[in-house]
Amino acid sequence: MKPLQMILANAARSDRKIVLSEGEDPRVIEAAIQSRKQKVARIVLVGDRETILKGLAAAGGSDLDGIEVHDPRDSSLKSEMSAKFHELRKHKGVTEADAETAILNPHIYAALLVKLGHADGTLGGATTATAEIVRSAIQVIGTAPDAKMVSSFFLMLLCKDYHEKKGALVFSDAGLVIDPTAAEMAEIAHAAAASLVHLTGETPRVAMLSFSTRGSAGGEKVSKVVEATQILRKMAPDMNVDGELQFDAAFVPSVASAKAPDSALGGNANVFIFPNLDTGNIAYKIAQRIGGAVAIGPILQGLAQPANDLSRGCDAEDILHMIAVTSAQC
Repeated sequence: MKPLQMILANAARSDRKIVLSEGEDPRVIEAAIQSRKQKVARIVLVGDRETILKGLAAAGGSDLDGIEVHDPRDSSLKSEMSAKFHELRKHKGVTEADAETAILNPHIYAALLVKLGHADGTLGGATTATAEIVRSAIQVIGTAPDAKMVSSFFLMLLCKDYHEKKGALVFSDAGLVIDPTAAEMAEIAHAAAASLVHLTGETPRVAMLSFSTRGSAGGEKVSKVVEATQILRKMAPDMNVDGELQFDAAFVPSVASAKAPDSALGGNANVFIFPNLDTGNIAYKIAQRIGGAVAIGPILQGLAQPANDLSRGCDAEDILHMIAVTSAQC
């Protein structure tokens, strides 16, 4: 668990303010309380004020410093928020009246807190579909200047005694982009490698995954991965990347020596790029539920400021970890 401990410690040192847009949910409230007890981040809970205050009282968090409650209906920031949202979306036909209504949406409100500098990052998705979380973030926060797209990854931690390899892996995209083109797959890989460096400090070793290793199978789907690998090598000529590879050839040195003996990865990849969302999402859940890996995510990459999604199956500990990751991204 060393990578996670490092992320939690770094978050505590940075003392960021993170907005939780589903502040009424008991899991979110518990995560907020634990975040303050462990000094991971300062917290803003967004939602119905009375419900949140009752939840905090029931969970024993009423007296904790560093937890704010924002109800969009009576917020002192309503005028500033609606004006900003109108400015951002008027080119799409959003009127001032539309903006006043829109900011009552807790996810839009949370994103605006970040956009306007009242908070450092936002997190939601415990009770909301990914599409709404991502849409709110893109509409309000926008993409980073150097990013061509928004994608996601899971930070997979191998930390059990039975894990022969231990440490942090990145699985991408496992939560957002359904069927990337070769160029998009390369962009996802480039962003995922940077995300590994930012969160763990490790040097990325990138595997472009397929059901084929080095031409063992053919067809359009294999060709896409081959092309994506070529594009990525041109984008980042100094990056250690190989493809197309099956997962075992990317992860198991003995298999790599048999299937791809000249691979610079040598079966020791730590960034795994999937050809579509089916494979990425299924793989992370198998690694988590059968393999016992700790899965943190989906973590968004490519936004101008941190905004992250949660799995609807998350618990309070998962949310705490995501608060720390969001803080680390700031």
